[in-house]
Amino acid sequence: MNKNIGSICTTLQCESGLAEKVALRLIAPDLSRSDLTFADLEAGSNRFANILFNLGVQHQEVVFVFLPKQAEVFMSVLGTFKFGGIAGVLFSNFGREAVFERLLDSGASVLVTKSSMYSRIKESIRELPALRKIILTDLREHESEEVLSYQKLMEESEDRFVTPPTDPQSPALLHYTSGSTGKPKGVVHVHGAIEHHLLTMEEILQVQEDDIYWCTADQAWVTGVTYGIIGPWAKGVSQIHYSGNFGIQEWFEILNRESVSVWYTAPTALRMLIQQEALVQDLPQEFPCLKRIYSVGEPLNPEIISWVNKRMHKEIYDTWFQTETGGIMISNRPGFKVKPGSMGKPVKSIEPALFSDDGTRLDAGKIGSLRIKKGWPSMFREYLNMPQAYADKFHGEFYDTGDLAKMDEDGYFWFFGRNDDVINTSGHLVGPFEVESCLLEMDEIVDVAVIGAPDEMLYQKIVAFVKLQPGVGWSKSLEVKCRIHVTNRLSPVAVPSEFQTTDLIPKNRSGKIMRRVLRARYLNEDEGDVSTMEE
Repeated sequence: MNKNIGSICTTLQCESGLAEKVALRLIAPDLSRSDLTFADLEAGSNRFANILFNLGVQHQEVVFVFLPKQAEVFMSVLGTFKFGGIAGVLFSNFGREAVFERLLDSGASVLVTKSSMYSRIKESIRELPALRKIILTDLREHESEEVLSYQKLMEESEDRFVTPPTDPQSPALLHYTSGSTGKPKGVVHVHGAIEHHLLTMEEILQVQEDDIYWCTADQAWVTGVTYGIIGPWAKGVSQIHYSGNFGIQEWFEILNRESVSVWYTAPTALRMLIQQEALVQDLPQEFPCLKRIYSVGEPLNPEIISWVNKRMHKEIYDTWFQTETGGIMISNRPGFKVKPGSMGKPVKSIEPALFSDDGTRLDAGKIGSLRIKKGWPSMFREYLNMPQAYADKFHGEFYDTGDLAKMDEDGYFWFFGRNDDVINTSGHLVGPFEVESCLLEMDEIVDVAVIGAPDEMLYQKIVAFVKLQPGVGWSKSLEVKCRIHVTNRLSPVAVPSEFQTTDLIPKNRSGKIMRRVLRARYLNEDEGDVSTMEE
């Protein structure tokens, strides 16, 4: 079998008798539908592969897709895989600088976009010598030799394409990190990663061919590609993609109307559901087709788990992975006891371990650096143009995640924060997540983020940024209440030295708090790369 991702997701599914099965239901902001079968995906991706061939694109050149959620995204990505190019997807809300930086760094030769989005970088094209072709989806006729009509190219291309034999170790996919250290890194994955995508679809998400699956992650995020394109279609599953903005009425209607059975979302979205529920009348109370809910992006607070259990009468399972790991590494899943707040247990083929700063492997109950033994199929193969940064991520046979965690006696892993996020206050290590979870238990608080800031006395002090419920004002009495609650639930050491109210906590589009940005704002320093920040 050809290990090419595009071929597995379309050609193999058609040959297996699924040609006429709905692969993709695109739901517009007004909730109208349009369906694409596996045969449609096969033909469309073949046409796009032929486009790249006819344009003289070379194998392993980068093709970026810069579009809102529409059919052309999926045809272009799958077609690039089939052709042997390296596919990348950019967030549709990216501004000029973010798009330009990634096009320049990657040396992308082709950009698929639309006119209004192309205008963001049009004036900078001369500074991108590697970018030879811009393909616009809303252009009816070619504008020039460089600016071409997607529609016309597709009409003129054959719907048959023979995917050449593909080395599983050849590059297929390029993601950029969120720039947590100031500069985004290009993370390269290979075609063989699909083995892990399939494994986790079966072992963790437990998706069956008759399921209706909905992953709400943005198509540009690692989750949006791995579990919103590759994994479901490698499994032959029908999936939903919604192009509208978040709204509890719309989301609940989609869940029920489309008979979604497996739902993969994020804590940010779930918190928004909780907030909006009190403001909207006549919402569905039951979700008869929904079997399981999964979450990714940041650890689930126990409060979210409790809400899902009580409101939706479903179990929710936390999953953990990174852009670099390419797929789920540690997760809760059906058949396992869920310990609220825990990341769960490793995927069967994954060997995580905890290490001290001096490289000593730690026993259960000890907090240490989370590392994963090398060799899983979806492990990233390089940071583009940054070989030393890549080498620095490995210690012997283990990849260093940069996360702190502990493992309990039952083999469950507990997230404790990023190595650079953990707060050293008076010699005590405090994880920001545990303080945030504690404060979120308070009725007055909607959202919270915690950072460490320099302090002459404490070395680092704990600073909490809190978003309050509508109509609630900050007061000394509320501050005292917060301090008492943290003291009683955690310890006096974990009590924030300072509270600040805010209307917006900076997060990236996977829902992770951008503590680097908060810290920079607090210290009046440069915020660095904010291209993936939520609007």
